Amino acid sequence: MDAFMGIVNSAWVFLFNNVLSRPAIFIGLIVLVGYILLKRKWYEVLAGFIKAMVGYMILQVGAKQLVASVTPILNGIQQRFALNAVVIDPNFGFVAANSALESIGVTTSFAMITLLIAFIWNIVLILFRKYTKVRTLFTTGHIMVKQAAVATWIIYFLIPGFRNMTGIIVTGLLIGTYWSVFSNLTVEATQDLTEGAGFAIGHQQMLGVWFADRFSGKIGDPEKGVDNIKLNGALQLFDDYVVSTTILMLVFFGIVLIVIGPSILMELDAGNFPAGLAFPVYILEKCASFAVNLVILKTGVRMFVSEMVESFNGISNSILKGCLPAVDCAATYAFGSSNAVTLGFLFGAIGQIIAIAGLLITKSPLMIIPGFVPLFYDNATIGLYANKKGGFKALIVMCIGSGLIQVLGSALAITLFGMSGFGGYVGNFDWATLWPAMGFIIKYLSIPGVLLCIVGMLVIPQLQYRHNKERYFDLAESED
Repeated sequence: MDAFMGIVNSAWVFLFNNVLSRPAIFIGLIVLVGYILLKRKWYEVLAGFIKAMVGYMILQVGAKQLVASVTPILNGIQQRFALNAVVIDPNFGFVAANSALESIGVTTSFAMITLLIAFIWNIVLILFRKYTKVRTLFTTGHIMVKQAAVATWIIYFLIPGFRNMTGIIVTGLLIGTYWSVFSNLTVEATQDLTEGAGFAIGHQQMLGVWFADRFSGKIGDPEKGVDNIKLNGALQLFDDYVVSTTILMLVFFGIVLIVIGPSILMELDAGNFPAGLAFPVYILEKCASFAVNLVILKTGVRMFVSEMVESFNGISNSILKGCLPAVDCAATYAFGSSNAVTLGFLFGAIGQIIAIAGLLITKSPLMIIPGFVPLFYDNATIGLYANKKGGFKALIVMCIGSGLIQVLGSALAITLFGMSGFGGYVGNFDWATLWPAMGFIIKYLSIPGVLLCIVGMLVIPQLQYRHNKERYFDLAESED
């Protein structure tokens, strides 16, 4: 029996290290399997695998460069104002969760088992979709890895008596239900935004996406969206999103860069700010790089999404019938208004600045440092959906509100989950709202609280189905 378990564990470690934690390979393999099930010719299967993998790698290049562009600025703010605080970013949250687990003598491989259980549970819920009403498979591997680690720490911290395999199983069911239910919650909104492109969102702001789609229409007018604003004269520059992004970043980050000062930036961003380069030139290149990276990101999105959606028909028509892939939120940036992406980010940043100023004014014992992933990906995505349903006004309200929630909700979660001493927390919208709410239930009700949260989440697809019985499962198909 021990030998068998050793083989199973080795196989899982190999799968984890080489597939689940490598999202480009994961997406490529999904496309490969889908095309095989569609009985495509071998060279079409190979081409689809390569294009999906390369497309996702292009997306990753754009995403990493976006982070690399902004990280020195965020670090500069921290150094300039001598702030020592917790960074809200899933990369920092992942490292913090692993450190927290190690501090109680728990190997981080426990989080890998959590991920396996959660992924299997997501598949089970789809297989029984007739009863569960779940239509989405969470495929964003790198997000799954980080969330599994943080969720494992949360349960182990809140319920010390279950720092064992039982706790791992319960955590896997909890996080797997979250992936299944809240990615499913984005189906209608995403099909509407993309005009039936055939995917849902599998990221960390799924509740935020639903909220923006559901309530933006009550705030503003979709006919007065970002792209419907008539611009005259020099303002026509903003009709081109590359130009508008560069100008907006110059105005927003240009001021921030000037405040930080060249000496600090030359130290933190030496690769892009060598000795002899004029400060104004550095600012121009830094702000323009944001537009460059967005173009790269969107190019990758178009490539991998088209392959994945087409191939997923093979999976949804055979293995997991009536199922949509839930993918990275960046996949939506090829749809809707391009300017909404940049404006969503900027107004989200304003919301975060207001919240951080509030913490400083009230002399909060816990200070929050913005991380790029929640700052950009949450707010840019929410901005797209808000603009679609409620125009520019809704975008402003939703994204400023999102920024406020990210900071203040994360401050609450960090305290609740005992992560202040480890330097990081996820910080995305869902982890600043839904997870603290579930955390309080689990803290006071223990394992029954976890079960209550799981059952409560599973009710959500039932309510979705009741509101649209006729087309509910038809929406889990791309509109060619």
